[in-house]
Order: sequence, then structure tokens, then C-alpha cells
Amino acid sequence: MKQSHQLANYISTFFNGYLAIQRGLSVNTILSYRDSLKLFFSYVADKLKISVEQLDIENLDETNVLDFLLHIEKERHVSVRTRNNRLAAIRTFFKFVGREEPALLQQVHQLRSIPQKKSQRTLVTYLEEDELSAMIKAVDIASVSGLRDKALILLLYNTGARVQEVVDLNLDDLRLDALGQVKLLGKGRKQRACPLWPESVDAIQTYINQRGEQVKEPQALILNNKGERITRFGIRYLIKKYAAIGAEKCPSLKTKKIGPHSIRHSTAMHLLRAGNDINMVKMWLGHSDLNTTHQYIELDIKMKRKILLETSFLEGKGDDPKPLWKQDKVLKWLKELTYPEKLCEA
Repeated sequence: MKQSHQLANYISTFFNGYLAIQRGLSVNTILSYRDSLKLFFSYVADKLKISVEQLDIENLDETNVLDFLLHIEKERHVSVRTRNNRLAAIRTFFKFVGREEPALLQQVHQLRSIPQKKSQRTLVTYLEEDELSAMIKAVDIASVSGLRDKALILLLYNTGARVQEVVDLNLDDLRLDALGQVKLLGKGRKQRACPLWPESVDAIQTYINQRGEQVKEPQALILNNKGERITRFGIRYLIKKYAAIGAEKCPSLKTKKIGPHSIRHSTAMHLLRAGNDINMVKMWLGHSDLNTTHQYIELDIKMKRKILLETSFLEGKGDDPKPLWKQDKVLKWLKELTYPEKLCEA
């Protein structure tokens, strides 16, 4: 009789040992894995008309994975990106199962061979300097909450931090002197230090001085109006709020879908445009893969190309204007183009 492996035997070790301790993933990432696997296990259990507790690893075969992915696309109407995220969670779980139980390696290999679905890569949204300036100027610093909001926006822009990294910041993560810096805890529990502008130091220090001592979480840096540590949703609300107010003076803000990550993208773009080395920008943002940072260079090239194509490249004479590349002066210039001797020899 073929041995079966109960699903329940692997769940606790996967989440509490493998993801949390061995992989060092953040709480939010682990919760995302939890939600994906909960949906998958529930789908298979319902399909087989048994409880999740009765599921064996053998029940989670390639057919059921593919059926589940089709189900969430067709019935739950998720995006390709979400579908791929669910699949990534399933693959990670079975990678762990294969390490724990070599007898299941063939099944694991089949499941981990299910490909991600290709999706159209969307350009990231970033803000120009004048747009960020409009958002900061939209903050009314006559109140403690206004001082907080100005400090928050400057901190996000200065560091390019992920929103959760800012949520998790404590007062002892800061150095607010002439050599101001902040310690950020990123993905994979990796810590990095980021220098602070004098403007950021002043804004943060002013907020801390004015927020008072009657707070529920005094160690937390950014607090909500209840004196508790602010949440990701709270920061998202504030960023959208000031983007809307700033749009009154800077209309281009109305054309962009703006959130906390837009400011992170803006930091990356502005650092690269200022001539900083891509490896330095990678370390600044806490990217583990240089290809992630490289997308900003590609984006800048695409935007420049778009601007070039949208500018006038026609002579503007008569009904049949010539493009620049067909004009005699351009062809003449190309024909007369020569290279230095050393370059030719090379």
C-alpha cells in the first residue's frame, strides 16, 4: 500500500521554522503565503469533498494546482500578477516539502515546473521634483499631525524606504545630528543604514519634540492620531491625501496613481538621474537583485524615447513633410561621417 503524507504534518514547520527562521521573511510576506495556501488547500478540499485536515500531500497534485489557478483567474477574477504570486507560494511550500520528504521529490518537481504566466510589464509610477514639492507644500505644519506628515513624506523620499520599513521604525533607529542617518530593516531581515538630509533631520526632530509624551507606543517613530504606531494603510491614506491637495497647484499629479511606493520609485529615478552609480542605488534601496534596480534605467530610456517621438520631427512644409532621417542634410552628414584612426584599428 502506497504511503500517504498528511498535509498537517508539514504546515507548522513550514511557517514557523522554514519561512520565519530559515528564510527570515517579513511578517507581511509570511501572511501573504498563508493566504495563498489557505485558498489553495480550501479549494482542493472542497473539490474532493473532504476537510482540509484530511488532505494528504498526494492530493495536491499538478492537476489540482492547475485547476486552482484557472479557478482564481476565471471565478475570482484575479490579475496575472496575483495568480503568479499564488503559484509562487505553492512552489515554495513544495520546495520545503521536498527537503523534508525525499520520497515526494517527483511530485515536487512536477509542481515546481508549472510555469509563471507572462504578463505585460507595467511602467512604474514616479514623481518629478516639482510634484513632490507640491505634495510637501500641501502639508499644514501648524499642527502636530502636520509636522508628522511633513516628516513622513521627507523620510520616504530621502530614504526610498518601503512603507513597512517606515512603519517599523523606532526612535532608537535614528541618528539626528550633523551626520544624520536611519537604520532600516528590509526584506529578509536585512538591515541597512541610510543618510538623512538636514531638512529631514530638522523635520523629524521637530515632530518628535512636539508630539508630546502622552503616547501609547513611545518607542515608535511615526504615530497615528491615537498615539499608536501608524499602519501601512494610514501612510497610504496620507500620501493620497497630499497628492490630491498638491494637485490643485500641480495638475500633473491628477494624471498619476500615487501611493507610498511611488515615492520609492521617485527616489530611485532621481538618484540615477543625478549620476549615481547603479550599485549605490541598489544598496540605498535595499534591493537584493541588481536587475530590480536596472528597471529604473530602462524606464528612463523609455520615457526619453517617448518624449523624443512626441516632439516635432517633421519639416512642416506642404502636405508631404519629410522625416529628419530622409532630409538630405542628415544623409549628407552620415555619408561624410568618419572615425578616428585608432578607433578604426580597434
